[in-house]
Amino acid sequence: MAGRAVQAGAAGADKTIMASTLGLVSAGCVLGAVAVVGHWSTRRRDAIGRPRAFPVWSITLLAVLALAAAVPGAQRRAHEHRLARVAGNLVGHQVAVHCQTTTGAMVDSGAELGYVRFDADGDPEPATTLKRDPCRDLKHYVKGGKAQPSLNEVVAVHVLTHEAMHLRGETNEAWAECEAVQRDALTASLLGASPEQAMALARRYWTAVYPLMPDEYRTTECGPGARLDERLTSAPWAAG
Repeated sequence: MAGRAVQAGAAGADKTIMASTLGLVSAGCVLGAVAVVGHWSTRRRDAIGRPRAFPVWSITLLAVLALAAAVPGAQRRAHEHRLARVAGNLVGHQVAVHCQTTTGAMVDSGAELGYVRFDADGDPEPATTLKRDPCRDLKHYVKGGKAQPSLNEVVAVHVLTHEAMHLRGETNEAWAECEAVQRDALTASLLGASPEQAMALARRYWTAVYPLMPDEYRTTECGPGARLDERLTSAPWAAG
């Protein structure tokens, strides 16, 4: 679920390239509209003195294209900022959350759903990258009623929690997973779920997904009364 690579990954580079491309397209359309207006303002009459109509359609088309190029980036940033606030609450300090782009997903062959990079000293960078599918499912979860989330949405909420545990410095996957399952309800509540909805989501992940995780993500020390039990009220095995 989390790749702890020291070197920069392709998803981060793809995100930067895609954002830059859309930004250039939007800026180019704006500059094009300015150029059209400027050209019209210096040639308001034709060769025989008749007034030339203002280029409404050209300006409108360029404005629509500029907006279409700018909106996806703005929406992505708003979504990432919301996820970053949730992750920061779990970590205890400000962090960043990046969502993989569609282009990045097309060339990505990794099985992990998110990752945090660690430096050579074993310290995490204050940022995580979530793959396209969990980011999309988190958006659906935030916009949905949260009463009956899909299993993909349940997993996506957990992925955000799991990566936040890596951002806190945990490098062991099984331990990060156990810390995360005990905080999934908190993540869900920070995303807008009611206490009942949040606990239902945490328990569903614990009972339906955790037992099926690969061995490196599970440990017998995770559970009620086990060594990794933090006695949190948000744990899926907590009473009430």
